[in-house]
Parts: sequence; structure tokens; C-alpha cells
Amino acid sequence: MSTFDNPFDPNRRLHAGGCSCGQHVSEAEHQAAQLQIQSAIESEQKRYEGVIASAVMRAMFPQDVARRAFLKSVGAATAVAAVSQFFPLKTATEAFAAGGPLEKKDLKVGFIPITCATPIIMAAPMGFYAKNGLNVEVIKTAGWAVIRDKTINKEYDAAHMLSPMPLAITMGAGSNPIPYTMPAVENINGQAITLSVKHKDKRDPKSWKGFKFAVPFDYSMHNYLLRYYLAEHGIDPDTDVQIRAVPPPEMVANLRADNIDGFLGPDPMNQRAVFDGAGFIHILTKDIWEGHPCCAFAASKEFITAMPNTYGALLKSIIEATAFAHKAENRKQIAEAIAPANYLNQPQIVLEQILTGTFADGLGNIVKQPNRVDFDPFPWQSFAVWIMTQMKRWGQIKGDIDYAGIASQVYLATDAAKLMKEAGLTPPTTTTKSFSVMGKTFDPAKPEEYLASFKIRKAS
Repeated sequence: MSTFDNPFDPNRRLHAGGCSCGQHVSEAEHQAAQLQIQSAIESEQKRYEGVIASAVMRAMFPQDVARRAFLKSVGAATAVAAVSQFFPLKTATEAFAAGGPLEKKDLKVGFIPITCATPIIMAAPMGFYAKNGLNVEVIKTAGWAVIRDKTINKEYDAAHMLSPMPLAITMGAGSNPIPYTMPAVENINGQAITLSVKHKDKRDPKSWKGFKFAVPFDYSMHNYLLRYYLAEHGIDPDTDVQIRAVPPPEMVANLRADNIDGFLGPDPMNQRAVFDGAGFIHILTKDIWEGHPCCAFAASKEFITAMPNTYGALLKSIIEATAFAHKAENRKQIAEAIAPANYLNQPQIVLEQILTGTFADGLGNIVKQPNRVDFDPFPWQSFAVWIMTQMKRWGQIKGDIDYAGIASQVYLATDAAKLMKEAGLTPPTTTTKSFSVMGKTFDPAKPEEYLASFKIRKAS
């Protein structure tokens, strides 16, 4: 079940204007929009209580089958009353929300201008940081290497990162090893393989030999998913094609200039390529791996240890923003909030197509995919194990890997969990799960067997 789904539902799975902000025609319209946002945030406070209830229900019933059987036998109202009798949900939620005095209120958080960063970005203009006592400056940054370096050098307190990056930083792949953490996933799904319009007649990946592709960063889900997709179609990504790292904001320009044939990249680049007539969407990554992680909220172990209360308030802000972004009815409002130049600098219509999942694909079709992108923060450690198998598959890491140990060290199914423990809660008992990538099941308990099963991989 999703972190933000109702845990007691047995059928659910666990432009310049005339106002002060320049986005509305008049100050009255601006005030009306602010009231709407405030109302939505207050309603999310109720929604946030569901996160606590979800944790309790997951702890009591790790298996969905058992939870559904219990709820169908007693009903939701009785279940709430029964759980509340033995576990004070209201008190626990209040304790979780209280926290301690903030060690630091003024923070800098770096982000790349892509829709994957939606919760981190929108938490500023929509008031989620301020609500938790923080003054957060979200800073647009040019590329992932810059994000990494500025965060390591403490120019940023925390950052929007690709979900493999904290693993790579911790293991010293591509940089000196520094203990790093990923307490929350930012988005799931939300990427695509986009090809140049000149390749509309080359939809079979087997015809892509000699193509030049871009990905945002070597240590990215984009790189691993593109390589996986190519290899499953018999294309060796190291010898049959070229894959280069290109910052997301430069992808469409490179496609238009014919420097690349396509890219597996984040939005809004895929939809912007369609909007500009430069490319078409070949496949969404959700159709490669439904529910895969992409970007994340990351911070150094040192930041968490030195400023636990500030860190807790920052994480709480992002969890609340993620819960708000998870709800489909909020997506157009979010598109308006993150469209301005200091955030994504994109036409609002482009962002709406991405966030609502109703979009033009560049092939003359209007596609409806409500889960094109979604937002769920739980950092499953099995995600980390899968990523490490691909890092080893393509030669980024070598030797014996302590998959489970590193996953638990970096992917803090703690801090949802850590903060829940501090509030007297029992965190989810399961931090791993199996899943399927292009029809092939991944068992996180058997990473080396999974790795050995691939015919195409980098020679040792």
C-alpha cells in the first residue's frame, strides 16, 4: 500500500501578472489562491495522521492479505477503534509533530529543475517549510556533479539527488567515500525514453545500433534503466551504442541540434521535446518498471547527527509536501507553483501534462497514464540492493558487496522510521520487497544470483 493511502480501506494498497508574486491577474486572485493553499495544507494535516496509521497497520499486518481479511471482517470503524485502544494514534501523531528546538532555521537545499524535485521545490512557495519553522532557500543547480560537490562541501545543507547517488557517495564510486543517507524517495516513475522525431520509424530497439544517447548522470536510475532496456533487446550498451552524461536542462537542445539520437531523462525534458517538436516519447519508464524510484531527498550523516531536530522538521516538511503531491486533484495547482523561472522555468501546460498524466506523445496520440509520475517517500532498501546489482553489472563497483548492510546504512527506512521511533511509534517491520523489471522478478535476498542471470554485462 502507498504510504499515503487510507490504511483502513481494505481495497487499497499499503506568466507576469498583477499580484505580488507575479503569477495572478490581481492581488485578490493571489489572496484567493493563498487561502486555497492554506486550506489544502490544513487538510493535509489530517492526511498526515494517515502516515502514522499506515505505519502501525504495516507493523501489525506486514502482508496485505492479512490486513484486508481483518478489515473486511470487522470494518474500518471498528478497526480504527481497536487500534486506537491499544495504540494512541492521536497522541502519537501529536508527539511526532512536536519535535524539539531547531538547531538551525535558515537552510539551503539544492535542486535540479526537473519535476522529480516537485516536493522539495513546492514546499517553499506553498508554505510547507515555513509551517514547520524553517526558512528554506531552494537553489536551482546546473547539474548532478555540482549538486554532489556543493552538498559535500556544505554549501548546501541537504539536496535533491538521484537515488543511486547517496549509495555511490557512501561507497566512494565517483568521489571520495563519505557516509551519506537517503531518508526519503522524492518520486516514483516519471521518466521516459525520448527519441528524435527523425527516428519515428525506428521503434524497435534492435535497430538502434550506433545511436547516441544521453542520461543525466552515470549514477542514475536513467543510466541503469536505459542499459537494462537496451540489453533486454540484445543491444550491448557499452559497445553497440554511445551513452553520455548530459545535464537535464541541456537535453532537448542536444536532441534538436542532432548531437544525440535520444535520451532517457527526467521530465519536463521528455514533454518539452514533444512541445518543441524535437522528439517523441518512445516509452515511459513505468512501463519498464512500475513504481521504480528516481530522485530523492538526501543529506550527509553529519547533518543528521549534528542537527537532528532541524533535520526532523525538514524531513517532515518534505513528507507533507510529498503527501500533497500524491493527490491527483492537487497536480494542476502544483504545476502553477513550480512553473516560474526561479523553479522549473517551463510553460505551465507542459507541467500539467506531466503531472496529470494526460499528454501528447509526439506521435499524434493523446495518452492517459495517471501514474506517469507519482510521489511516495518510503525508501525501500530493496531499491538500493537492485541499484547496487546494476552498478556492479556495469563495472562501477567491484568485488564482494555487502548489499543489505549498505542498503540499511544509506536508505533510511529509518527516518520516516527514525522519527517514528523517537515519537514512540513502531516503524514498518518490512523494509524490502520483491518487484519485477521488464517481466523479470527481483529477489533482494539473492542479488548475486540475479546479477549472474544477465547475459549482457560489462566484462570483469
